[in-house]
Amino acid sequence: MAMFKDDSVRLPEFERFVHETPSWFSDAKLGIFVHWGAYSVAAWAEPIGELGADDHAHDFARNPYAEWYFNTIRIEGSPAQQHHQETFGDVDYDHLLDLWRAENFDADEVLALVKHTGARYFVPTTKHHDGITLWDAPETDGRNTVARGPKRDLIGEFAEATERAGLKFGVYYSGGLDWHHSPSAPVVETDGPDGWTNRANDEPYAEYAHKHVADLIERYRPEVLWNDIEWPDPGKDGGEHGLVSLFDRFYTVAPDGLINDRWGDTHWDYRTTEYQMGEDINDEPWENCRGIGYSFGHNTLEDETHLLSGEAAIRYFADIVARGGNLLLNIGLQADGTVPVDQRATLETLGDWNAVNGAAIFGSRQLDASIASGSESPWTRWTRTGDTANAIIDADGPVTLSVSIDAVATDSARLLDGTPVTATVGDGGVTVELPKRSAPGPQVVVFDLV
Repeated sequence: MAMFKDDSVRLPEFERFVHETPSWFSDAKLGIFVHWGAYSVAAWAEPIGELGADDHAHDFARNPYAEWYFNTIRIEGSPAQQHHQETFGDVDYDHLLDLWRAENFDADEVLALVKHTGARYFVPTTKHHDGITLWDAPETDGRNTVARGPKRDLIGEFAEATERAGLKFGVYYSGGLDWHHSPSAPVVETDGPDGWTNRANDEPYAEYAHKHVADLIERYRPEVLWNDIEWPDPGKDGGEHGLVSLFDRFYTVAPDGLINDRWGDTHWDYRTTEYQMGEDINDEPWENCRGIGYSFGHNTLEDETHLLSGEAAIRYFADIVARGGNLLLNIGLQADGTVPVDQRATLETLGDWNAVNGAAIFGSRQLDASIASGSESPWTRWTRTGDTANAIIDADGPVTLSVSIDAVATDSARLLDGTPVTATVGDGGVTVELPKRSAPGPQVVVFDLV
């Protein structure tokens, strides 16, 4: 739940970590996120709307994020609290950990779907705000998935399957909130876009979190460190348990690794947005994350009216790539470890489209707005690959594109498979004749740049 701020300034001791963005990330375009935890047993949140949408004022008592269940059920009078009492009785949240079995989980099966989408990297949650770790993390005193619940090192299984699939592996860690290690009253409001009430912010927690992330780095050698919410202030220094030593450790293991921007004003390799893309995107590398529905964690109250369809996911993805960003699209696994049917359908459709049209997406760059601009009617987005401009068009038949006739060779218009397309120059731009589609999603017309 954070959006980047243009006025963020790195602390001086972190300046030495600034480096050129590795090409693999700029080329990747798509990553897959996974939120999975004890909250997946309850799998319950009110699907009241997307975070940040104009018609949705965030209400923590009616939080659409199922992964926030531990927080929501502690808000007196909340519908989630009532649901919990009616469903599970007078038991605490940790009862869900013992009910969690992951009995049908096959990491290779999940990663096969991830690979099918065309994604280049994979980022599972290792510890969410509930403080439960999906590996036997240091000093957790058995409150992890190796000792309880699934009784498996789920992160280890994910890491090994990701390597077998040939993808980059990353780890999500909640550095700013841990409602177990640093118990507090439930969060009912924030202090602003990047400020949080009741966040874990003392020295014992800073040391605890440092040991966790250091252990993740040493055991699983991730190439993305994806922190959330913030980092405890006592750990933002060059001490033994400070972020300087942690980042040194990470870049030693992963010289081409990346660190996201949710550690406070310390260091970042790229910016992040959540659900809404925002209007303050600048020239820095950036990534948008979102669930297929309104929640990251699996939510049994969501149905097809709350989820991105396959075609909607394709357009959302193409829009982000055209703006110069990456998409980190989330799977909310069911408690048994399987992908919900509707989410699988969306991901398979996205993957089918990428398999045909990926040449206009993966490895592409943002096209200069002076050459062409996107439109809503017909829905069109543009990318650039080398010396070609790619028009991603959600339409059939004749459509007129807003493109500079001085910048593209109109007689070179063709589909990605090389089939020529008739292109006619007129007062309104360039009109191209598109064939009737045989599969869901936009078509791509390629022009040579001159």
